[in-house]
Amino acid sequence: MPRFLLSSLSLVLACAFSGAIAQTSAPAAPSYGVELQGFTYPYPLKSYEFDSQGQHLKMGYMDVAATGTPNGRTMVLMHGKNFCGATWEESMRTLSAAGYRVVVPDQIGFCTSTKPAYYQYTFQQLAINTHGLLEKLGAQHVTVLGHSTGGMLAARYALMYPEQVEQLAMVNPIGLEDWKALGVPHRNVDQWYERELKLSADGVRKYELSTYYVGRWRPEYERWVDMLAGLNQGPGHKLVAWNSALIYDMIFTQPVVYEFPLLKMPVLLLIGDADTTAIGSDVAPADVKAKVGRYNVLGTQVAKMIPRATLVEFHGLGHAPQMEDPEGFHKALLAGLQAVK
Repeated sequence: MPRFLLSSLSLVLACAFSGAIAQTSAPAAPSYGVELQGFTYPYPLKSYEFDSQGQHLKMGYMDVAATGTPNGRTMVLMHGKNFCGATWEESMRTLSAAGYRVVVPDQIGFCTSTKPAYYQYTFQQLAINTHGLLEKLGAQHVTVLGHSTGGMLAARYALMYPEQVEQLAMVNPIGLEDWKALGVPHRNVDQWYERELKLSADGVRKYELSTYYVGRWRPEYERWVDMLAGLNQGPGHKLVAWNSALIYDMIFTQPVVYEFPLLKMPVLLLIGDADTTAIGSDVAPADVKAKVGRYNVLGTQVAKMIPRATLVEFHGLGHAPQMEDPEGFHKALLAGLQAVK
């Protein structure tokens, strides 16, 4: 099982946080278009156009053929809330080399896809949108891999289309608990919107350092800060913030944890156990904050709820083990995928 080995803990943390202080004086993020125009994706970007809720929308996506000997399987990668399809870059390369076809959409409201002025965001709707894309691509049987919010969506997709999903894999999915039921205060959409209007590169960097990467910052993470902050601070600033607010409301009010026992396909849970991500924990009372986002506990709890679950824990890693320890993560991922034929 993968391990992140720490020696001389105090020295490591001191270096990490000094690096974080230096990062706060980094140049402002670049400005990207409302559909992330100007940001480079690792593979050719395509567009799926469709009508939904009375409007014409388009989803950006990548469709990468196997570069290794094809194994006949299609992987669908679902990004998280503060991520995009592009952040799957190393996973796409690894899976393609292992013989998988890899399809990576940007969901509506995110990244290279349409930001509607109005849209009723539900995980069901995003799943339906994604299903339409996969039908267009002729992907009849798929393995779905979701990270963070993408894990919530992947679970919903598997519940809605169980005959299509051969295997479900989730990387530090949020939604392993119901925050509102645990006492996290509710924010309305207007409050989320005001919060998102204030998003900055410095704020993103500090949040990700403490929550995603357990106090360890690497230069390669800066690109993803630029991506998120540059999209928000670009010409679509208000529209991007508004869609982000609607999406946060969806995440907070539409828990999937109660339905995990209904998943019948094999499920691979890949958990960085030092993660502390929990939506709304920044405004939660101290006693509530202390009990939410404990992935070292949540992984085991949820694995017991899912009939055919396999749990792999990455000790000492945070919210994005595929980015913190790509080699160890992908070794575990490929082993978990090969276990299902």
